[in-house]
Formats: sequence, C-alpha cells, structure tokens
Amino acid sequence: MGAIKPFSLILVLIIENTITMKKLLSILCCAVVLLSVSSCTKKYITPNPNETIYADVATSQWSTYSDGKSYDVPINVPQLDGGSAQYGGVIVSVSYDGGTTYEQLPEVYNDLSFSYTYNAGNVTIYAQTSAGTLPAAAPDPIKVKIILVASN
Repeated sequence: MGAIKPFSLILVLIIENTITMKKLLSILCCAVVLLSVSSCTKKYITPNPNETIYADVATSQWSTYSDGKSYDVPINVPQLDGGSAQYGGVIVSVSYDGGTTYEQLPEVYNDLSFSYTYNAGNVTIYAQTSAGTLPAAAPDPIKVKIILVASN
C-alpha cells in the first residue's frame, strides 16, 4: 500500500468539513424557525360595546324652553351614567318617517334647527327656527335614536 497522496487528503478534509457545515446550518435554521414561531402571540381585541336606545317623541311632549325661543323635550336615558356622560360620547339622530331614515343632530329640517345636550341619565333635544325664534307650533312627532359610545 502506498502513501496517501496530498490531493486525496485535501479532498477528504473538504468533504468532512462540508458535512459538518451542513449539520451546523441545519441546526441553526431549525433554531431560527422555532424561535420565530414561539415568539408569535395572538392578541384578542374586543371592541367597545356601544349601546343604542330608541325613543318616540310625540308633539305633545315638547314644551317651551326657559329662553322662550325654542322648544325642548327631555328624554330619560338611565344607561347614560355619570362616567359615560363624562368620558364617553353620545350621538343623537332623529327620524321623521317612523324610523326608516335617520338624520344626525344638529341639523335643520323644515326650517327647524334641532340640537341636543346630555348629562347623566338625560338627553334633551331642542328645536327652534333657523332664525333663532320660537316656532309657530311644536315639532311633529319624531323617532329618536341615541347611541352611547364607550371610550377608554
């Protein structure tokens, strides 16, 4: 048997190093994949619970406001507590066609300007002419939609 030729020795070392490098790279790739997958977390985002309240306002419920220039109608909203009145939001819309179509307040409709205020337990709607005077008659019956918007 003869001596190992230098070329053969170099070839054997290259093959052994290649196999070792493949093993190391395979282990490294597996570790990266495992770390990537395990670091994912699923977040559940729950929306704020808004609440909608409906009320019917008859013509006879409107009364002359203390300024003598407008009508007002208070609507009892027990769901509107002090915290939601202070930190949440209130959206008021009215319907003149029995609830088919709603229009958000403030707005002007048939020369009547509608607006509203709210505090704990109460939403008050005001109606006056667009000129700022008392209308000749109380507004027609309306359906009111009050949306309580929760906030953090």
